Amino acid sequence: MNFENISDEDGVILVQMARYAVTEYITNNNKISEQSFKEKFSFNAGVFVTINDKSGLRGCIGFPLAVKKLSDALTNAAISASTDDPRFPSVKEDELNDLVFEVTVLSDTKEISANSPDEIINSIKIGRDGLIIEKDFQSGLLLPQVPVEYNWNTEDFLKHACHKAGLPSESWKDKTTKISKFQGVIFREVLPNGEIIREKFQ
Repeated sequence: MNFENISDEDGVILVQMARYAVTEYITNNNKISEQSFKEKFSFNAGVFVTINDKSGLRGCIGFPLAVKKLSDALTNAAISASTDDPRFPSVKEDELNDLVFEVTVLSDTKEISANSPDEIINSIKIGRDGLIIEKDFQSGLLLPQVPVEYNWNTEDFLKHACHKAGLPSESWKDKTTKISKFQGVIFREVLPNGEIIREKFQ
């Protein structure tokens, strides 16, 4: 198995395990280690876990590069999203039944090679591509679903990716800025502890 052939059934398992990892860690201070899960998702892949509550984002952390086995990366990302996202306090046990979990498995990244801002814009498809902006030891990543959720066009997406990197919004036009894109397979709960679906934006 790899990024290209993750099934809907696999997506259900990934989201369920993200929730289970967070629940076990928060309630029992236990880091899960399920052998069948580790064997099934033993290939390397980047992954992000996003947690939302009724008001919106509650935590989002992950690994953009395929440096870990997906089983390990998912567990670590889920726990970190619930406890280590600097934008939010740690998730509390009494919140768990009000949270929606989402898992995005990432493809390999591909640097965008372009000679003009228009070429950069034309090489990115909203709903398909995520972005990584890198310049002067600063970097920022936005997942493919983000511009869809906020109704951004491609230029908005690039500007916000720069902002995420702590850079001026027009830095994407600078030839010394590295812009990479990637794709994501996205699975999420419709409601807390509810049905898990594959998100389709394209």
